[in-house]
Amino acid sequence: MSNPLPQAFYYRPTLTVARELLGCRLVRILEGERLSGIITETEGYIGETDLGCHARVGRTPRTQVMYGPAGRAYVYFTYGMHWMLNAVTEAEGFPAAVLIRAIETEAGLSVVESRRKNVAARNLTNGPAKLTLAFGIDSQQNNIDLTNSDSGLWIEPGVVIPDSSVTIGARVGLYSVPEPWKSIPWRFLAKR
Repeated sequence: MSNPLPQAFYYRPTLTVARELLGCRLVRILEGERLSGIITETEGYIGETDLGCHARVGRTPRTQVMYGPAGRAYVYFTYGMHWMLNAVTEAEGFPAAVLIRAIETEAGLSVVESRRKNVAARNLTNGPAKLTLAFGIDSQQNNIDLTNSDSGLWIEPGVVIPDSSVTIGARVGLYSVPEPWKSIPWRFLAKR
């Protein structure tokens, strides 16, 4: 049984969505098997003025998805080797998204382990490229509807993460991004 979050969940301020995605369950149907994990880390990217956001260059073939309807998957390739999964947020025409940085795998562990050979359990999905590799997420999932389980990839309600268990800090990996964007506290990390 699936219960994807509705589009209205994503059609809100990006930082609200980023915080409230903590504890939600990322679900992927891969080769007929259900994989799932609790989202434990997210980052917000908001508009063309955010110099850490891909939309800083405006609407391009790569960023087009970010300008589309809320609740779509924005999957992009980075560093010539890694896929990253984002959920598009806010109003159509305004480019914003939440990067899903980490999850704790709940279901489909044998599949995840086979896709992440010789990796310690704690490191299977504790990074954005690790989770896309483990869950088989790539360009085929770009622009799919995360609010429809027929897409094979969605986010559904999970567990409540209290504010006392959430750390807010700077986004990760923005080495060449100038301040204040480099250090702006738009990263949310759940301690479970």
